[in-house]
Amino acid sequence: MQEKEFYQQILGLTSPWYVSEVKLDMANQQVNVVVAHPEGTKFCCPECGVELGCYDHASLRTWRHLDPMQFRTMLHAAVPRVDCPEHGVLQANVPWADPKSRFTLLFERFAIDLLLATQNVKGAQTILKTGWEQTWHILTRAVERGRVRKSKSFAKGQSYITLLYDLDRSTVEAISDGCDTPAADACFSQLSPEQVQSVEAIAMDMSA
Repeated sequence: MQEKEFYQQILGLTSPWYVSEVKLDMANQQVNVVVAHPEGTKFCCPECGVELGCYDHASLRTWRHLDPMQFRTMLHAAVPRVDCPEHGVLQANVPWADPKSRFTLLFERFAIDLLLATQNVKGAQTILKTGWEQTWHILTRAVERGRVRKSKSFAKGQSYITLLYDLDRSTVEAISDGCDTPAADACFSQLSPEQVQSVEAIAMDMSA
């Protein structure tokens, strides 16, 4: 299997997107995967969904992807823009990442699973080789996606997580599955007796 086909498959790319180039950076232990699309491809306006021709491309962007081996994998692409009659010139959405994220969806999913398993942001960021702010942004984005899903499809079998966050120290102290009383109990059970005794006030936003 050729390297382009290999990364095409593990990235889960489908038409019109394809891997145009794979560059190995031995000095930085990094694999750079360049993704492109054929000329004449149409894209949807991210606001209204109207299919339009490609107006131009934004500057080359980079996303961190899962590392298939010991090398860090970076995805590069020039995101197309469309000129919508109603909403103006906007960047089209790409299938591998959310609009404002610098990580692929698969990387963010792995990061959330790791955060749930380690129950510790610092521990997770060490394994992920990400900074505190990057790891925290992944976490907050996941929470925001959960809130959006909750508002659209409450009580329809969606999955949520509960965070115990120390406002004074700006740290996540515990994470558990769900958003109910047992989830809160599971979070507090991860604290030491001294930590529980030190709690002075709690503000929460969760289901009954």
